[in-house]
Amino acid sequence: MKTIHILNGDCLAEQLKVTKINQDFIICRECLIDGNISADNLSEFWEVRAKFISEIFGADDYHKQVVLEFAKIARIPKSSEVCLWFENDLFCQTNLWFVLSLLSKQTNLKLFRIFPVIENETDIWKGFGISKTETLEKAYKSKVIFQTQDIELGTNLWDAYQSHDFIKLKELSKQNSACFRYLEEVCDAHIDRFPKNNSMNRPEKVIKEIIKSGSNDFQKVFAEFSAREGIYGFGDLQLKEIFERLI
Repeated sequence: MKTIHILNGDCLAEQLKVTKINQDFIICRECLIDGNISADNLSEFWEVRAKFISEIFGADDYHKQVVLEFAKIARIPKSSEVCLWFENDLFCQTNLWFVLSLLSKQTNLKLFRIFPVIENETDIWKGFGISKTETLEKAYKSKVIFQTQDIELGTNLWDAYQSHDFIKLKELSKQNSACFRYLEEVCDAHIDRFPKNNSMNRPEKVIKEIIKSGSNDFQKVFAEFSAREGIYGFGDLQLKEIFERLI
């Protein structure tokens, strides 16, 4: 039985290279927490994402670096084990939901969720970034199998997220699944990005509070925001756009 690992980013691939875990990797190089995700089909979706990535990050190799990597999912041999290495924050979850929507079209695959081993409760949003070789191997040995209902939940979460259906997203977040931790908190954090009135959203409010406390240095604001709101999993590029608008 072949084992394939789908990883949320190249950094994790580098970490896993020094473990005893096999090296058949598919890298998810997306940030679906950010930018336009509306599309009627997958081909249109890739075009929408390529345009966004090019405009924001100045990268013109989206097809080579991202689309061709995702295309490997359709070529996973039947009866393979597929291990999904994704963290619990919103950044990773949106990517995971999308990957599950792609995998759901495959048959005869055995899917597993690999959770980061978190030894200190204050580190719950730091994910695999703080993992050592032994904790990565421990995480792999503790993998959780996706049952049919878990895969359906993941694909439904993606549909609700992509269509901005917050009512459906809230409803789905209350379902219990061993494959999704902190799901309700994560979905609430996303919904809080879009208040019904014209007030500031949750990330904006927190950044504004940090700035008001006397810190105008972006790196300090980023560190403090990550400490308070690690649930979002924002990278510096996502946060900088908000920071510069508020400053």
